[in-house]
Amino acid sequence: MIPPHALTRLAQEWLGEDAPNFDPAGVCVGSQEVEARLLCKTPHSVLAGSPFFTAVFTEVGCTVDWVFQEGTEIGPDAITLTAVVRGPARCLLLGERPALNCLARASGIATRCSQLQAMATVRGWHGEVAGTRKTTPGFRLVEKYAMLVGGVSMHRQDLSGMVMLKDNHIWASGSITQAVKAARSVCGFSSKIEVECCSAEEGREAAGAGADIVMLDNFQPQELHVAAQALKEEFATLLIEASGGVTPGNMATYFSPHVDIISLGCITQGCPVVDFSLKVQKPVAHSSLQE
Repeated sequence: MIPPHALTRLAQEWLGEDAPNFDPAGVCVGSQEVEARLLCKTPHSVLAGSPFFTAVFTEVGCTVDWVFQEGTEIGPDAITLTAVVRGPARCLLLGERPALNCLARASGIATRCSQLQAMATVRGWHGEVAGTRKTTPGFRLVEKYAMLVGGVSMHRQDLSGMVMLKDNHIWASGSITQAVKAARSVCGFSSKIEVECCSAEEGREAAGAGADIVMLDNFQPQELHVAAQALKEEFATLLIEASGGVTPGNMATYFSPHVDIISLGCITQGCPVVDFSLKVQKPVAHSSLQE
């Protein structure tokens, strides 16, 4: 799914950030071949980010053998062997931190996404749980990819993925109708237009102007349900997104047959990471027996 050149570029950037010049500690360990075990210390986590982890170690001349496949829930044990990394000692340690950072972050996001999607599935909600653009600068590809692994929608990947007219766009344009008209003149038929709305009246204006999606922003659950139903009755093909103030703890109260998308910034902001560590194995001492 991820183009090889993108993986290589990111791996080189992360390694360059961590070791732009010298690696004095590498002198201590030398270049002898070693083996390190990747251990997961957060039970019931979803593994995500293995392509990035592998790309980092490939860049420094190491190999990775995975015990678990991407998207698998790592078992209930307190410590679980997840992969084995082999290569020159100094190179392996050079890639350790960038690779672990990617894996910990991606797996944390995928785990949260999996939990949110399970909540929607259990309650029989028809719509899509989605992320946002509230991602870590320079790390968006990793975080958006982790959403997919966790089973939720990425939403738009960047500004070119879909037109979203937020409150500042509306105020700068003069009105919702003007903003939608101007956006449509640029994006044409090939892109959807979504408008952030703070009331049912704004949603009605957006839909009437030709918006494909109306985001009902910062609505309380009960008022959301009423507004969404009214808009759907008037504009049958309109998609309704709920956003703002939604958390894992209250998301279920936003489920409705009239709401198609629920987006949560907490998928990436403040999301716990999965605890991984990489442990180099000590050489086995060989004893000789005299006969």
